[in-house]
Amino acid sequence: MEAGPRDTDRDAPVRQHVAGRLSPDGPDEPDVTPEVEVELRPARRLRIWQLAPIVGLAAVGSLMFAFPLAFEFGGGGAVVAMLGLLISCCAAGWGMMAARRVGHTWPGLPARGSGERPDWRVITLYVAVCAVLVALAVWRVARLR
Repeated sequence: MEAGPRDTDRDAPVRQHVAGRLSPDGPDEPDVTPEVEVELRPARRLRIWQLAPIVGLAAVGSLMFAFPLAFEFGGGGAVVAMLGLLISCCAAGWGMMAARRVGHTWPGLPARGSGERPDWRVITLYVAVCAVLVALAVWRVARLR
């Protein structure tokens, strides 16, 4: 689960380059210097122009969801709260897609293209947590009526 450039110096076997000097008698003792491979690609991370609209939508959606729940505006509070929940969920989905595009993965799941299969227990845990959160949100909005 790597998000940044790989440190190939750690992973690759050490290759040695022999650099000797010539003298009238022949080459001197060789100076052994290790070769280091450095990845030239920049780190893949989310930029501010990708994060700003996601954070803005999430903040607006969570405020729309929280205020009707806390202060109960009357009859229209449930509709506003559900709209806020929808906007928050859209921002979360947008953020997950942006993070996946730059190479981030969910904890416990293999990286894209690695060929590994995800563990079914981790997927079950994620589905159960999402189902509980959605059930609590719908239950709370239903109690507003």
